[in-house]
Amino acid sequence: MSESVWSIVQSKELAIVRRRIFRQLIESFLYERILTEPIVQGESEAEYSLHGQSETGEAVQYRFTASQKWSFGRIRLSEKPVVRIAEGEIREAESLPQFILEISSSLNAKVERISSFIDEIQQTLLKDTMSVLHHRKQASASSASMTAVYDEWEGDLIEGHPYHPCYKSRIGFTLRDNEAYGPEFKPDLRLIWVAVHRSSAKLSISRDLDDTAFMRQELGEDYGRFAAILEQYGKQPGDYILMPVHPWQWDRVIAPEFAEQLRTDELIYLGCGSEVYRPQQSIRTLANTSDRSKAYVKLPMNITNTSSGRILAQHTIMNAARISDWLGSIVAEDTFLHKQVILLKEVLGVSYHHQKLPNVLEQKVYGSLGAIWRESLHGFLLEGEEAYPFNALVHTGDDGQPLIHPWIEEYGLEEWLQTLLRVSLVPLVHLLYAHGAALESHGQNMIIVMERGRPRRIALKDFHDGVRYSLSVEQPREYPNIEYPPANHQRPNRNSFIEKEKAGELTDFLLDALLLINLAELAFFLEKHYGLSERRFWQITASVIQNYQKQFPELQSRFDLFDVFKAEVEVEQLTKRRIDDGTIDCVHWVSNPLHAYAPERYSYYGE
Repeated sequence: MSESVWSIVQSKELAIVRRRIFRQLIESFLYERILTEPIVQGESEAEYSLHGQSETGEAVQYRFTASQKWSFGRIRLSEKPVVRIAEGEIREAESLPQFILEISSSLNAKVERISSFIDEIQQTLLKDTMSVLHHRKQASASSASMTAVYDEWEGDLIEGHPYHPCYKSRIGFTLRDNEAYGPEFKPDLRLIWVAVHRSSAKLSISRDLDDTAFMRQELGEDYGRFAAILEQYGKQPGDYILMPVHPWQWDRVIAPEFAEQLRTDELIYLGCGSEVYRPQQSIRTLANTSDRSKAYVKLPMNITNTSSGRILAQHTIMNAARISDWLGSIVAEDTFLHKQVILLKEVLGVSYHHQKLPNVLEQKVYGSLGAIWRESLHGFLLEGEEAYPFNALVHTGDDGQPLIHPWIEEYGLEEWLQTLLRVSLVPLVHLLYAHGAALESHGQNMIIVMERGRPRRIALKDFHDGVRYSLSVEQPREYPNIEYPPANHQRPNRNSFIEKEKAGELTDFLLDALLLINLAELAFFLEKHYGLSERRFWQITASVIQNYQKQFPELQSRFDLFDVFKAEVEVEQLTKRRIDDGTIDCVHWVSNPLHAYAPERYSYYGE
């Protein structure tokens, strides 16, 4: 490991990261009403205090400057450090565990949950400091990033989730693992390959795809090499399915937990593949750097990052190709979407069939062995087009200049923003209105395709668990025939069901994923760097949606059904999920910034 723990904790970068975590931690505590006091009100910054108690019983205050933003009522702390006031002494708050413990009586959480939450916060502090140190040591990092191809951007964007305080916890990774497998370190990885007997595997295959031909193409010469290994063991290659395993997952989970299956030849170890991969922002999705035209591979990892475990549940693998085919048919047949949307379809999924195991053994390996292959973006890009993850739009180089600055200068701020919203927001709104499909298009799941800095198209991905629809909503095409989660998945993942009961839940899902974080962060960014007020940002957003609606008067009833202008939106409480014991649904209602600019019940129809 290039950085020792000592050098990490003694670095000036640690203080920078700690201040950021303090901000996001307090923001989410107050926004999600985990802490009911103080109540932050008003768009002007003001000073507030949190009250707690020290280990010795002395009164403690944590003082900070904050405001309530127009965007969904989000709470935002200023850049000023949080200060701790105790026994008459005022100094910067320097300990995140101390802060959490001193206010813990107000968190309404069990001791063991607070303990695990502190661990997630501390791991985020250490691992993000590693990232910042590494980034700052890279020569010409800023200029290189500004000209990078899409896959390079996946490693250059080191910031992580802009709201979640555990944005880089990566529980399960040691610090050495973090450097070896974290996307910001751009490691070159070779995948471990195993052969799984067909009787122990489940496949999800896109229509018109031959899995054997696909694997031959993806593996190249390795395909013949692996077949020869199987024959050396006296096996028929056709009796087995080839499956990649992340090297970290092999060492920590598969080798020890699947020793019996390896002994009986239910699984056969084939060794490392020849081609080189790099992790994307999500950590478990890997891009082929040996041949960028080949598929991305998404692999389970038994780690926790932000709010979720990073396994791949079997039912989600089985649903990957089915949902991709369904969405693909919609986009192909919809003339409005066809030229605007690239779907990076999940064409093949394979899962070890763990449900055949006794329950006590199944729980140990649930979702830990499987893979999903997703189409590469590079085959869809036209000459002159460049692609960026959506969250790159709020990226600043080491010189402090926003990535988007040259484009803003060339096209003008409001014109560029309107174009961006027409390209990114409108297709997703149309999918909801016309087809009843809501997509979880947060910062990592949406890719903006540009031509000389002007937004042209979007590419969407991650459909196996990032789509919602309701069977109660009519739509022209049949919904996909999906597999449902088992009971042991439902208990900790009540919000992860693809099928929703009510139409309003689909609206909330879209607004939560796309607007609450993606667009709100863009609104904050444009206000900070270009002086565009939040209210003007959302007024422009509303006008873009209304102009779209005027194009489709025949969808009037759907505009009412999926009312994106409604006064309040139900969204997830991401931080509360980390301290809750799983007995309640962690959601709350927040104000919708679009509501102030709602049309008068679409009175223009029929005019």
